[in-house]
Amino acid sequence: MDGTRRRLLIASGAGGLGLALIKLRGTGIADAKAASAETFAVTHSDDEWRKLLSPAQYAVLRHEGTERPYSSPLNDEHRAGIFACAGCDQDLYSSTTKFDSHTGWPSFWKPLDKAVSTSRDYSMAMERDEVHCSRCGGHLGHVFNDGPRPTGLRYCMNGVAMTFKPAAA
Repeated sequence: MDGTRRRLLIASGAGGLGLALIKLRGTGIADAKAASAETFAVTHSDDEWRKLLSPAQYAVLRHEGTERPYSSPLNDEHRAGIFACAGCDQDLYSSTTKFDSHTGWPSFWKPLDKAVSTSRDYSMAMERDEVHCSRCGGHLGHVFNDGPRPTGLRYCMNGVAMTFKPAAA
């Protein structure tokens, strides 16, 4: 085997190993939550979550999926009210903190007190801050440092991971 072919095979193998390691770093909500030893007030078995949630909700809340941008009706929800976790009904965000981030996902500059927790997310070959429900651990989205005042944060949430409760008239 000539040197060029050998280098190509070595480079291919190293690239494949790198992709495998990236894949392993973001192994899913169950492994991440177990590793962090975080406990939640609302827990269910995987089979129970499958029965309680729609397939799209299950993919996002329990396996850190992401809905397509501009696919959630909650992106265009502008009434006064509360956005809650679709997994456990915990109140997460007030409509007063929602803003149009032009990203295609419902975005907020501040969660309600003690409603969400964050953890490091190393999936997709990048480092981000994952946001999950503090009551059931459901994956909601990510938080970024490019939001509006007063916090400068953008909580970019999957609409399918939430429900909307209109304010009483």
